[in-house]
Amino acid sequence: MNKIEGIILDWAGTTVDFGCFAPVNAFLETFRKAGIEVTVEEARTPMGMLKKDHIGAMLRMPRIGQLWKEKYNRAFDEEDINELYRNFEPLMLASIKEFTDPLPHVPDIAAVLRSMGLKIGSTTGYTDIMMDIVVSSAKEKGYVPDFIITPDSTDSFGRPFPYMIFRNIEALRITAPWKTVKVGDTAADIQEGINGGVWSVGVIVGSSEMGLKLEEYEALPETDRQNAISRARDAFMRAGADFTIESIKELPELINKINGLLEENKRPNTYKMVIDEKEKNNDWKI
Repeated sequence: MNKIEGIILDWAGTTVDFGCFAPVNAFLETFRKAGIEVTVEEARTPMGMLKKDHIGAMLRMPRIGQLWKEKYNRAFDEEDINELYRNFEPLMLASIKEFTDPLPHVPDIAAVLRSMGLKIGSTTGYTDIMMDIVVSSAKEKGYVPDFIITPDSTDSFGRPFPYMIFRNIEALRITAPWKTVKVGDTAADIQEGINGGVWSVGVIVGSSEMGLKLEEYEALPETDRQNAISRARDAFMRAGADFTIESIKELPELINKINGLLEENKRPNTYKMVIDEKEKNNDWKI
């Protein structure tokens, strides 16, 4: 049957850890201990990648790379990345324990998706040892997907490589990539989905892209809240998302919409290009 068979959900910022704060704190402290002051925005920009790759991406940012040269009188090298990661991991493991609460509605929506006959997989930028903590705690709080994988099982090739998605498709017995929806809260999530040939969806509220704690988001005046939502939506669409949703609550309705597109023989990414072309002519509204 021509319909969605499985959903692949990210973890931090998508299903747990509202605002994706566990990694941010660890990255800031790791670079601070190396004598480099980085900003929260710089720490968030590569979010979603394997954490060692994330450190490398930060060092390649022009400002941080220049600070490194000024501090150490040379450019960074691979051993510097390894050393920073060795310092990062214990900080991350200590931080992650405080950030395992499921986002609002996630356990309930997971149950709804399963009642629709959908399988639930997951991908992450965390390692196995990090996910042992997250999965155990999230399960106690009512959320666990049907399949869990980290880049440790794909030879450390994380996002934007699509290999974790392919492993999900295999494990969940999904019959085609385009019968799969990938949901995440970073540009790396979107790129992973595009590279895997699945429908790519950015979730806004609670995302790393938005970068707000739950109480901060709820305290925003309505105009500021809508501006924050618009900025995150625009960032996901620039990254190539097929769709965005404000919250995981909208996912069942979106699945039904995508099922209708599949009946019309629409496919991910190519469908997005059709939207882009129609938007240029001001004759498309979702």
